Amino acid sequence: MTQPSDKALVPFVSVDHMMGLIHHLGIEQTLRGLADYIEADFRRWERFDKSPRVASHSDVGVIELMPTSDGEAYGFKYVNGHPKNTSEGLQTVTAFGLLADVYTGYPVLLSEMTILTALRTAATSAMAAKYLAPGESRVMAMIGNGAQAEFQSLAMKAICGIDTVRLYDIDPKATQKAARNLAGMGLRVVECKSAEESMEGAQIITTCTADKQYATILTDNMVGSGVHINAIGGDCPGKTELAPAILYRSDIFVEYPEQTRIEGEIQQMAPDHPVTELWQVITGAAPGRRDARAITLFDSVGFAIEDFSALRFLRDAIRGTDFFAPLDLLADPDDPRDLFGMLRRAAPPA
Repeated sequence: MTQPSDKALVPFVSVDHMMGLIHHLGIEQTLRGLADYIEADFRRWERFDKSPRVASHSDVGVIELMPTSDGEAYGFKYVNGHPKNTSEGLQTVTAFGLLADVYTGYPVLLSEMTILTALRTAATSAMAAKYLAPGESRVMAMIGNGAQAEFQSLAMKAICGIDTVRLYDIDPKATQKAARNLAGMGLRVVECKSAEESMEGAQIITTCTADKQYATILTDNMVGSGVHINAIGGDCPGKTELAPAILYRSDIFVEYPEQTRIEGEIQQMAPDHPVTELWQVITGAAPGRRDARAITLFDSVGFAIEDFSALRFLRDAIRGTDFFAPLDLLADPDDPRDLFGMLRRAAPPA
C-alpha cells in the first residue's frame, strides 16, 4: 500500500501502525529523524503562527489543544494531562493530532500522538542538550522514571552521545521498570536510591515527575556548576520541580516565553526575568552555553511547533509503507454543491 491518491482518503496512523513504523525505522533513527525535523522548524521559527495552548483545567487534570501553522500546512494536537490516571491503570497523557493543507483546508494526516509525543518530547530535549550541555557529556541523571524515562535516555544517547543513565524515582518499581526496558539498549544503567545519588557524575540532569503541584525535586545545594538541566515535568500552572534558587543561578532557555511563564519553572519568577528562546540559539542569534562552569536550564513545557514537526516527519516517513490506513473522513461529492444528492444516492435499496 502506498500513500492514497484519492483526495477524500486521509492517511490514519494508529497506535499499532506507529509501533510498527518505529520498529521498521529503529527507535534511535526515529529519534534522530524527529530531532532533525524539529531543528529545521526551529530555524524558521518566525514563520509560524504562535500562541499558548488552549487549556481546559479541572481538579483532576487538563485537556489542551495545541495549534500552529507555517502558512502552508496547519497542525494541531489534542492532549490531556491527568496524573491521577496512573493509580487507575490509565495513561497520564494521551494524544492525537492532525496535519492539514492550508490551501484547501483538507486534512492530509490523522495520527495517534501518545507515542509520538513521547518521541518528540525526547527528541526536543536531546536537540536542546546538543546546543546547551557541556561538551563530551556522557552521563545523565534521569529523575522520574515514568513513561518518558526510556525515550529521554535513548534520545540523549542517539543525539548527544551519553553512555550512562542514572535512574531514580520515588517509586522503586518505576526505576526497576525503566532499567528493565533499557537493558540491552547500549546504555550503562544505574539504579539509584535517591535523587542526590542519581546526580553523581552527571553532566545532564533530566527531571520528569508527574505530580500536579509545586514540588522541589532539586534543591539548590544539589546542583553544582557546569551542568545542563533538562526540566520537562513542569507543564501547567501550579506544577514545578526546581527550587527557585536554582533558576536564579541558571541561564534559562525556553520554547515560547508567553507559554512557559504560565506553565514552566519560570512561573516562580518575576514576569520580566530574562530568558532566551531556544530558536535564537539554534539560528545563532543568541549565545547558548557561556562557559564550562555555567548552569544551563532548558525549561521545556512542549510547544505546538514541535508537534507540527513530528507530524511532518510522520507524513514523510509513512510514504511507501503499510504503516497507515486510508480513512474515509471527508465527504467528496461529484458536485461540491450537491452534498445532499450524495447522501440520497447512498440510501439502501427499498
